[in-house]
Amino acid sequence: MIRCIIIDDEPLALQQMEGYIKKIPYLELVAACQSAIDAKEILEKEKIDAIFCDINLPELNGLDFIKSLENPPMVVFTTAYSEYAVEGFQLNAVDYLLKPFGCEDMKRAAEKIKKCYDTLRTLQDVSQIDEDDAIFLKTEYKIVRINISHIRYVEAMSEYLRIYLKDYPRPIIVLLSMKKMEDRLPSHTFMRVHRSYIINLKMIQEISKNRITLGDGDDIEIPIGDSYRDQFNAYINKKFLGK
Repeated sequence: MIRCIIIDDEPLALQQMEGYIKKIPYLELVAACQSAIDAKEILEKEKIDAIFCDINLPELNGLDFIKSLENPPMVVFTTAYSEYAVEGFQLNAVDYLLKPFGCEDMKRAAEKIKKCYDTLRTLQDVSQIDEDDAIFLKTEYKIVRINISHIRYVEAMSEYLRIYLKDYPRPIIVLLSMKKMEDRLPSHTFMRVHRSYIINLKMIQEISKNRITLGDGDDIEIPIGDSYRDQFNAYINKKFLGK
């Protein structure tokens, strides 16, 4: 569940948004606040993932309130004044709802929040490598533990990655960038050899022309990209014995 609060100094507006949120199954309303001061107290006590925040508030307006937060949750600004839109998005707002708005508008904003939330959770689920040589990945609505040493290679496909493991029948698919995965894997064991492939160097069985054959399972051939050839050749030359 995505835990959220709503902030508006108009009781009717709060009541309306409460009704909308009840119709969105993945949102959990933690509190309805009539001022930014009240909301700040909630944030100090509760874990909040998202805020639906009016801009014209007494004492402290919504824009200044968000600016004052060290690590603000995801924000959707709500206001009757369109001139605030640019400043709202400069604060990395997920969305901007212009009053009066209906339930469908609220649902569209909530979908944007959910998309951001799922992406952030996926990135966070790739943890630092621990003493057990493991990372955690979110895939297919569950979190799985993966031993780094069991990864044979990683393949990029659009916004997703396929992670192939030894002794595992099918790849694990995660929403993650290639760069993020590359940064998390130990460089002494893993190397990016193509824009679409990271390999486990310990799995190399054979090198022929511009292709690498990986063992420890069904043999698979991985292409070597032009931009990565020098780095890969330097690694091989360090290990090479012979004339």
